Formats: sequence, C-alpha cells, structure tokens
Amino acid sequence: MTDDRVRAAYDLVAADYARLLPDTAVEAPFELGAVAQFVADVGPDARVLDAGCGAGRLLTHLHAVAPSWRLDGVDMSIGMVAEARRVAPFAEVVAGSLDALPFADAAFDAVLAWYSIIHTPTDGLHAIAGELARVLRPGGHVLLAFQSGSGARDISRAYGHELDLTAFRHTVATVGASLERTGFTVTADGTRTARGGEREAQAFVLARC
Repeated sequence: MTDDRVRAAYDLVAADYARLLPDTAVEAPFELGAVAQFVADVGPDARVLDAGCGAGRLLTHLHAVAPSWRLDGVDMSIGMVAEARRVAPFAEVVAGSLDALPFADAAFDAVLAWYSIIHTPTDGLHAIAGELARVLRPGGHVLLAFQSGSGARDISRAYGHELDLTAFRHTVATVGASLERTGFTVTADGTRTARGGEREAQAFVLARC
C-alpha cells in the first residue's frame, strides 16, 4: 500500500492512538523480554533510533530502561510525530519513512522497529533492511517486532475511526532472510500465539550488522 494512505490514516488517528496506547501495558512479557535483550545487547551510552516511533510510547519505555541512551525517533505521520514530541521531549523526533530514513550513514548504534513493518508487503522488506543497515554503525543492533503469519488483512476501523489500511503478516524466517541478505546476522528470534483479543500471532527478530 502507498505511503500516502498510511500517512493519512495515522494522521487521522494520532491523538486517539496516543490516548488509547500511552505505554507498553499492552505488550506481553514475551515482547518486553525481547526489548530487554535488545537493551542488554546494545549496552549503555548508545545513540538509538526508534524507526516508526508512532506516538512515542516505546521512546518513553527505552528512556526509562536505558537512561544513558541518546534517543531519536522517526515516523511518516506528522500527527504521530507531534504526539511523540509531546511525550518524549528528551528525544529528537522527525518525519520520514523507513525506506528512506532522513539520517546520515552510520549514525546509530542500534535501531528499534516496533511493529513498523506491518504495512509493508514482503517485497518491500529488503529496502527497509537496506536502510537499517545504512544508518547503523558496524556491529550495530536491530530489533524488529511484527505480526506473524502470511497474507494480509484489511483494516476498516481502528482507534475510533473509519480507515483504509492493509496489514501484512510476516514470518521470522522471511524477516530474518531480508536482514541477512543485507549483511545482518540474526542473533535471536521468536514467535508466540495470539492471546486475549489479538487477531494474529506476534514475533520479533534481533540481529547485528
């Protein structure tokens, strides 16, 4: 789907998204464990990018668990950028897309992409992996979280609004292969079944360049 459709949808829902999902309370221990491993792998005093930062809830979580990090955020939605700047004044947050990140080569020690590829079809993963590799310093780390499976589903309503979005599912094998083709080494991955009211299984991939 086009960036314009995604951008328009998240501009529309930004304020309600931020209100309904203010923190990581919706994450299971599985996901938070992946973040904890990422923090341990990266270590202190790092510059870290939240790519697809949305309304900033992972920025605030990272600031709490890794206070020595210098944090940046990027999101294609201007509405989401405004919300992230409001809740994460300690971070530099700008507008931009994952397949054309507005940062210099080798700018970061690590990149988090937390459910940032859910509107990216499989054939778009390689371009994003290439951008993640470009902005990372040698030895840098990435953590991607996403909805697991195959195929896609249409989203017509979310966060109290009528929308026109498509969500794509990916497997750890597919995401890992896209990263490895760009020079990454996968260091950990995992998938869990859906819980509560979730529609899909959830997954993560950790890798190092």
